[in-house]
Amino acid sequence: MNDAVENIDVVGYIRDERDRFLADLKEWLAIPSVSGDPAHAGDVRRSADWLAAHLRGQGWPTVEIWDTPGLPAVYAEWPAAAPDAPAVVVYGHHDVQPVEPLEEWDTDPFTPVEQGDRLIGRGASDDKGQVFFHTLGLRALLAATGAQAPPVTVKLLVEGEEESGSLHFADLLREHRDRLACDAIVISDTTMWAADVPSMCTGMRGLTEVEVTLRGPATDLHSGSFGGAVPNPLHAMATLLAGLHDADERVTLPGFYDGVVPLTDEERALFAKLPFDEDEWLRTAGDSRAAHGERGYTTLERIWARPTAEINGMWGGHTGAGGKTIVPRDAHAKISFRLVAGQDPVAVQESFRAWVAERTPPGVEAEVRIPGGGVRPCFSPIDSPGVLAARRAMERAFGHEVLFTREGGSGPEADLADVLDAPLIFVAVGLDDDRIHAPNEKVEIPLLLKGAEAAAHLWEELAGALR
Repeated sequence: MNDAVENIDVVGYIRDERDRFLADLKEWLAIPSVSGDPAHAGDVRRSADWLAAHLRGQGWPTVEIWDTPGLPAVYAEWPAAAPDAPAVVVYGHHDVQPVEPLEEWDTDPFTPVEQGDRLIGRGASDDKGQVFFHTLGLRALLAATGAQAPPVTVKLLVEGEEESGSLHFADLLREHRDRLACDAIVISDTTMWAADVPSMCTGMRGLTEVEVTLRGPATDLHSGSFGGAVPNPLHAMATLLAGLHDADERVTLPGFYDGVVPLTDEERALFAKLPFDEDEWLRTAGDSRAAHGERGYTTLERIWARPTAEINGMWGGHTGAGGKTIVPRDAHAKISFRLVAGQDPVAVQESFRAWVAERTPPGVEAEVRIPGGGVRPCFSPIDSPGVLAARRAMERAFGHEVLFTREGGSGPEADLADVLDAPLIFVAVGLDDDRIHAPNEKVEIPLLLKGAEAAAHLWEELAGALR
């Protein structure tokens, strides 16, 4: 570990800058940069302009607004003093979710308010607050060392369309691939286990969705005259969906598990160290009555590191009041697959289409509709040099062991890793109870400051680890 930065110097600087840091963050949070609402497109641009002006005022040598066919991203770069130093891209986003239902907010979502140790407002945690702690951390490092430049080249990329699907992000990465060349990518758009249990995310599941329609007779039929003598699409659908899992709750699509990166013994041991209360978790899971899933795995392992198939909805025939004795003409179902490292959404789509065709009975026609290419999973091995360096930085800030988690959600991280051909490192201080995407979103101010402290240490740790 490099001890050139004395912890008290970093902590002291962050403490002295706390009020100015929060005042600036509140000013940024007040801009309603809702990317999913066309009426707020101008606000998203205003948010990008605000961040670019702020970074220039903080001394970043290069600050640019990168336009897309949609909404703009912000790019900033602070070169290292040494020309051969590693380069690190820090990814975040400045767009936010819609605020509805507005009546469930206790305060105006775009008038950020401090309540004790909490800062409440849309984007406080997801993701403006977590982008912003990096700016304070870098200033703290430079102030503590007296240096004019960080020990690694820091490239900050702050997207403007993450909350509306990152539609143009992959193309933006390809367009600027040379400018974004790096040795690692730091993601600060996830959460920790708890305020007193610091952790790092090491993977996010991907996603693909499908819709199936089974058609039988050209019209609904009288069940007395035709029932039992012609195929019933709802019967066929029930059989099809029941066959999606085997007795061990494993997905039966051919090749579904090919390439899945298995959990290591160390990862399983570290997951087991987390203070997980399954009964309490079941209460948060809509008062579910039992844990359930693939045999041989714990609940945390299932939701973080194992792929799944879920039936999201099924319908057909008569669903209104009273009876209607028919053989329905069609049946429908929506299914989603959560994917893990080593799986490709398009391959799963093709496997599902072939699986349905093979199991469709005579007299029934199957149609599989796939809305898009899906979202790929991403993963960072816990023993990679970058992850180990970030863990050391986090432990220096928090003062005790940092554990590992994964997340069930998904974002543009796989595009970042693939296009830039660099490993991912997740460093974030959000919490699951920050109410991201919900009314009364908040962030814990002490954790934002700890994030800044970890960021101050991160650049030194990565400078040594990535050479």
